[in-house]
Amino acid sequence: MVLPFGLTVSEFYLIFQDLTPLIDYYGMEKKCPVGKHKPKHAHRACKVSGKKRNGYELRGRIWVEGRDGTFLGYGRVVLLERIKQYGSISEAARSMEMSYRAAWELVESMNKQANTPLVETVTGGKGGGGAQLTEAGERAIEAFWELYEKFGEFLKKEVREFRF
Repeated sequence: MVLPFGLTVSEFYLIFQDLTPLIDYYGMEKKCPVGKHKPKHAHRACKVSGKKRNGYELRGRIWVEGRDGTFLGYGRVVLLERIKQYGSISEAARSMEMSYRAAWELVESMNKQANTPLVETVTGGKGGGGAQLTEAGERAIEAFWELYEKFGEFLKKEVREFRF
């Protein structure tokens, strides 16, 4: 089975950790209060958690591992959304208080691991360069948010059943 973003099921691992709020890369915790993202995802805060039960809360992080490490995660998907919004890697990076180099390296990593590039770039010139998401990039964003929501539902279910 091939996933929408080009990886086979055997090529990725879902990694659950119940340690900290969902922070993927470059200090997303301070940049992700509700309402800071595009309206479509404004309801998503940086953590995925189940409601408290008997004083306990289940928390987790989720990302998709590819051939060379992290392929998609919360921060990477927000970067893709910002690239779509601004049409520029540098503007997307600036909006996340990230260096252009770090953003470029993340984009390169995602493009390298995907069967089809998620972001296409145009070199600068008289009118300047730019970047845009490919159809694969759009599918990757959608697939990740679906996975993210399912993970949240999983934690809500598990916290109801949590006993020790």
